[in-house]
Amino acid sequence: MQAVTILGSTGSIGVSTLDVLARHPDRFEVYALTAHTSVDALLAQCKQFRPRVAVVAHAEAAQQLHKGLRALGLDTEVAYGAAALCDVAAAAQCDVVMAAIVGAAGLASTLAAAHAGKKILLANKEALVMAGRLLMDAVAANGACLLPIDSEHNAIFQCLPHDFQRALEHQGIAKIILTASGGPFLLRAVDTLDQVTPEQAVAHPKWVMGRKISVDSATMMNKGLEVIEAHWLFGAPADRIEVLIHPQSVIHSMVSYIDGSVLAQLGNPDMRTPIAHALAHPERLASGVAQLDLTQIGQLSFVAPDLARFPCLRLAYDALHAGGSAAAILNAANEVAVQAFLNGKIGFRMIDQVIEKVMNRLPTVAVSDIETLFEQDRQARAVATEFL
Repeated sequence: MQAVTILGSTGSIGVSTLDVLARHPDRFEVYALTAHTSVDALLAQCKQFRPRVAVVAHAEAAQQLHKGLRALGLDTEVAYGAAALCDVAAAAQCDVVMAAIVGAAGLASTLAAAHAGKKILLANKEALVMAGRLLMDAVAANGACLLPIDSEHNAIFQCLPHDFQRALEHQGIAKIILTASGGPFLLRAVDTLDQVTPEQAVAHPKWVMGRKISVDSATMMNKGLEVIEAHWLFGAPADRIEVLIHPQSVIHSMVSYIDGSVLAQLGNPDMRTPIAHALAHPERLASGVAQLDLTQIGQLSFVAPDLARFPCLRLAYDALHAGGSAAAILNAANEVAVQAFLNGKIGFRMIDQVIEKVMNRLPTVAVSDIETLFEQDRQARAVATEFL
């Protein structure tokens, strides 16, 4: 029996994780669930899964949650704040940590799990984007196990040799190919993108995701962040990470080998597949996802991304080439710009403009500790807000 902590249990990844866990009560139990301020949703999850600990953002939410739990006759311990997130991620009673808090807010708790030597199911892409070297060093130094949950990186992981050691050239790998759906505006005229509304941007044609990541998919910043993730996860230089637009979202990513072979992982677009794969690794277990019927798909197509349509992808490659704190600056500026767009303060095409201005304004610095990262993150957010 493995005990699981879910950081961000009320988000889409957290809900999907609980769905998979519920199918295998003989193999998994829930140690801790965390949410920001979605107390009612967290309370319903606690009622079903009876975690030992539940964590929320602040004291007011904790008081509300505590009252609701006691009304249900549950003795779940309630905690709040950033330190409590780190505590449940590193707790001795926990075996597996699903890191699914969106944005920079998930970095500290993911690092805490790594330092505690946990099996980490990484759905928080910003942890690697901001602190790739720090996180990978912590995983190696503490005997942690890091398994990717992004469907693309999980697909790559499944297509790599079982003894892969983050060295492409030593294992016959020519390049990594990340697939992208292209989002909701793949075929829309570029000169009309400044008229896009938040409601249109979050209407993804294939995946059901949160609002922020849906906008990132529409700008392809999501794919840009995944390029940076792939660099750290698989030791791949930027020039050996290729992005292909694949609107059907059936092939989740591929690995190309020097002998001409290309291995791909296929499946229906449902996050329960990579979640189940990582939970059971190196075994397999049922995820609840329907089997793929290729006769119903009929056709698979691919096209190179247009960087004029998707400048955020170019900016992500620029950040990877620059190194140091550039990716943290990119990520922070994007978070501010996307939120401003969702709040109706800026237009859709201003997202990449704000990011590029921030990257041009702030010099990159070497990163050796988390304090430096947080300071770069703070500065980037301040400059992005200034440009708004």
